[in-house]
Amino acid sequence: MAEQEGAAIDQRDGDAAVDQRRVHDRGHGLAEIGRSSRSGPPAIVRSLMRNRMAAIGIVILLLVVIAALGASVISSQDPRRGVILESKQPPVWSSGGSSKHLLGTDALGRDIFTRVLYGARISLTVGIVAVMIAGVIGVVLGLISGYYGGFIDDVIMRIADIQLAVPFILFAIAILAVLGQGLDKIIITLGITGWVTYGRVVRGQVLAWKKTEFVEAARCIGARDGAIMLKHILPNVYASIIVLASFAVASTILAEASLSFLGLGVPPDVPTWGGMVASGREYIISGQYWMYTFPGIAIMLAVFGINVVGDWLRDFLDPRLKNL
Repeated sequence: MAEQEGAAIDQRDGDAAVDQRRVHDRGHGLAEIGRSSRSGPPAIVRSLMRNRMAAIGIVILLLVVIAALGASVISSQDPRRGVILESKQPPVWSSGGSSKHLLGTDALGRDIFTRVLYGARISLTVGIVAVMIAGVIGVVLGLISGYYGGFIDDVIMRIADIQLAVPFILFAIAILAVLGQGLDKIIITLGITGWVTYGRVVRGQVLAWKKTEFVEAARCIGARDGAIMLKHILPNVYASIIVLASFAVASTILAEASLSFLGLGVPPDVPTWGGMVASGREYIISGQYWMYTFPGIAIMLAVFGINVVGDWLRDFLDPRLKNL
């Protein structure tokens, strides 16, 4: 009997030693994984290293941001004042060009390079602020519509359908005709006209998430509707909102350029890319290409960079593509 008990004790000691070695080996392996993950670059950096187009887009966006923030440092000239005697000067590399005006001057003698730099401020301001306004309106209405459903859902979605049925330009012209010209007016106009996409996308996702078990559990323990929407449903919709916003910034910049081209944007003396293209179209036949070409290139590069980064964000935030 004593021998059997001793054997049992030895067996337990042996099993404990084996378990201890397993725990040690497992902990050692986890430590190695942790060290390797900490020593390597973050996932977002690895994704950018694999996607060269996204890296190029980020570089373009950084250049646009630097141009907008450092316009007064990069160029000492006033974008609104010009010298008539220096009007219609070609770029520095053309015959008759001057190093004082790298990209030439417009019909009023204003420096094109300086106006392009300051135009980046207007474009980024309009794009970011208008998207924020549209995003807040769309997300709030989408949450309410998808969560409550019924009559509220019908009213909000019919308003969205009516707005989608009206062409954007006509809707924007109608609003600007009431509000008038100005940077704040065009931001409000683009914010009001851009909420529908956010609202419809958020509503669709809320309809799916509100039926999940954790939302039902929160409702059963007495959580309020506002807390459920903000703490449990909204965090699961962030990825879609970020991707939508990234693409919306590009479309908003184009919309501002279109309205400025039609003379419905900010006042003419304020440098905007769309306004510069509009004022330069009168000189297409006479050959002063620099008046409309360079602001057009600025619009193209900014929109290209934002769209490429938005496309990369969509892939990066998609959980189905995490391991690709």
